[in-house]
Amino acid sequence: MKVGFIGLGNVGGKLAGSLLRNGVDLVVHDLDAALVADFAARGAQAGADAAGVMRDCDVVITCLPSPTACAAVMTEMLPHVGPGKIWMEMSTTDAEQIRSHAETVIAAGGQAVDCPVSGGCHRADTGNISIYAGCPRETFERVLPVLTHMGRRILHVGDVGVSSTLKVMTNYLATINLLSLCEALTVMKAAGMDLGVTYEAIAASSGNSFVHETESQLILSGSRDVNFTLDLVQKDVGLFQKLADDHDVPLELSPLMIAMLTDGQARYGARAQSDRMIERLEEATGMSITAPGFPTELVDDEPEARGYEVPVRGRA
Repeated sequence: MKVGFIGLGNVGGKLAGSLLRNGVDLVVHDLDAALVADFAARGAQAGADAAGVMRDCDVVITCLPSPTACAAVMTEMLPHVGPGKIWMEMSTTDAEQIRSHAETVIAAGGQAVDCPVSGGCHRADTGNISIYAGCPRETFERVLPVLTHMGRRILHVGDVGVSSTLKVMTNYLATINLLSLCEALTVMKAAGMDLGVTYEAIAASSGNSFVHETESQLILSGSRDVNFTLDLVQKDVGLFQKLADDHDVPLELSPLMIAMLTDGQARYGARAQSDRMIERLEEATGMSITAPGFPTELVDDEPEARGYEVPVRGRA
């Protein structure tokens, strides 16, 4: 099975790297020619454009930064979609948009999979990230071998679009956790607590989380470089807010988060790293929320292993 990968950015490049590292016959394309050249030097085939990748491959994976980019690539690929072709969308995008694209692909005779990832760039780099897959069961079983090269835990969630809805929700939760950790660390510093002890106290408690174990370390080291930018965070929280609005759910925290993120972008730039949100509180208090002994970049120390399907409770 020949696999095409379009979008070699922070996440896509790492996912494509896992496919290449595991011997998958891979064609890659990106608007950045240097990224494509790097993959070609490592044994991948360079794709000239999105249309050619779809024409030449059995499966085409897209991992793109925005709904606009997804729509543009789909327009290029569609003339070459037909029976036997599978499109896998790994971007975090609007569920309605991906359903619309999937319907177009299926109408042309192809198959579609909605399969965003969750778990951070450091886990995408080692094939240990988690993947949600939305598609018919038959399609899922066809693409599962490809998914298990890129991710450790693969969850079949149901129909196309379900994955994107769940992923937007998880990113919303991660963002609110980040913002609450910024406040918690700052208050502890103001109260005279040792921030190294504070980190361990949170990690050993009911307040612990994946976000704490990753982003708090980057905040405390001062690097503030989690490979996830504020524009992407705003997109995800905005999609979650839109979902709530569409279903008449009156949220209180989400609008406040959007306002805080907007302020962060105004201060540090639209594409500033998301964990720079701590600097709003540093500026307000005059304190440095840092501590010795924390890493400046995240490294996944979990050994790489072939992924597997996660069972769902109550499902036969």
